[in-house]
Amino acid sequence: MKQSIRGFLATAFMALLITGCAMQPPSVVDRVPDQDASQLLSQAEQQAPEQAAKTRLEAANILARQGQREDAFDAADAIDESMLTESDRVRWAMLFSELARSLDNPRAVLRATQVLDDELPMQANQQNTLAERQQWARQALDQAEPAKASIPELEGVDIQRIAVALPESGPLSSVANAIASAMRRHHDLSGKNVQLTFIDASQYSLDEIYQRAEQMNAQLLIGPIDKDQVTQLEQRNSVPLPTLALNYGNSANNQAPQLLQYGLSAEDEARQAARRAFQDGHRQMSIMVPDNAWGRRVGEAFWNEWQSQGGEITNAVRYDPNSAVANAVKTALNVSGERARLGNIDALFLLALPEYARQVPPTMDYYYAPNLPIYATSHLHEGRLQTRLDQDLNDVMFIDIPWQIPDAAVGGEEALPFYSTYAELRNESDASMFRLMAMGVDAYELGIRLSDLSALDGMNGSTGTLRLSGDGRVSRELPWAKFQNGVPSPILIPGLLNDAQ
Repeated sequence: MKQSIRGFLATAFMALLITGCAMQPPSVVDRVPDQDASQLLSQAEQQAPEQAAKTRLEAANILARQGQREDAFDAADAIDESMLTESDRVRWAMLFSELARSLDNPRAVLRATQVLDDELPMQANQQNTLAERQQWARQALDQAEPAKASIPELEGVDIQRIAVALPESGPLSSVANAIASAMRRHHDLSGKNVQLTFIDASQYSLDEIYQRAEQMNAQLLIGPIDKDQVTQLEQRNSVPLPTLALNYGNSANNQAPQLLQYGLSAEDEARQAARRAFQDGHRQMSIMVPDNAWGRRVGEAFWNEWQSQGGEITNAVRYDPNSAVANAVKTALNVSGERARLGNIDALFLLALPEYARQVPPTMDYYYAPNLPIYATSHLHEGRLQTRLDQDLNDVMFIDIPWQIPDAAVGGEEALPFYSTYAELRNESDASMFRLMAMGVDAYELGIRLSDLSALDGMNGSTGTLRLSGDGRVSRELPWAKFQNGVPSPILIPGLLNDAQ
């Protein structure tokens, strides 16, 4: 059982409620430490082709387990897959295609999924996963040439005039104010020769906003932030000005060629959590999401991505945030006789706000599931050091923006993107608004780079590594952290991959 305050509290609580019970917590299997990946790669240089390919595959697996996705991709990319046995080639294809997709590299995905045409023996779920990744890659490549030509009037142009449309009143005004104030501060500190002009989006229709932006001779528009308005824009055949919307629409795809979309998408985080859990070797997942529209959207995103990887959802719980946490945990973990039954569950995905999330691990401890891995989104992290409160989240793995977890993301604050802006905003801002301020900084940086869309591919931003998809939506790849002694810490070796994948 985890050596944490919550563990002792759970034990004491159990002793008060249960008598005459001789149940013991499940035993923990010691894990064998990974070999050094760099050493294996060095060995491969001296080996015969067949052995070198196998050694590089093991090194790539180790790097992927350690969260070093780009290094893992490079190692897998260097493998001559024709030198692998049939079973190892399937393992390579599963790993390389997953890494390539997470890095938004459709050509590498197509290379990996070539095994489908070679009709290698594999499990049905592996075949389905590779087929889905192959379809994604083909669609991404088909959409790429519209994306490259989506902003012809900005190509090679020095962007100097930007209009920003954000509401100064209404339900989104506090969110918009945090974004706008960060943009202004970052603009002042960066010293860029750019004119920012703000339009009160709460006072005008979409067409009127564009009219005002054109009257200001703006080269592009940043905004709107309202999801319904972004949906309206993406359903148009075109927009009057190149536009970076600060939210994502509800449509299946974006029709407007000059419209880009960027935001702090919880659905993106859920999809990344699904990929990471699968990469860590888990195959049967239980999920807990709140019973509201937000929870349903995020839960569906996780579910779809998890199944596309070849995983199985064994339990899905939509909980009432105002009800007892034990009710949801008992269902999620198949509790019977005060003990979790984990025969068909090897990890849990949790979407929860901090107050609710902190109650989940102690409740799992109580039901004899202290070692079940938990993967979570950024929403359980308040963004400020609260060691005593966050002890109850010890060992929970979660993703967050680099500005919120600098030690885990880049090894320290001074290595953060846009550090001078970070230092000013961190000392002055409300912690609850800090992610939005980071979003404002990245929105500004995206805006001034729209004359060269290739500069958006892999941009290291305040809110993650940003990538532009084929239909103009900007996705974020976030770093992972794990609570240790109530403090977010780097994840070095998060778990063991299933070699049979």
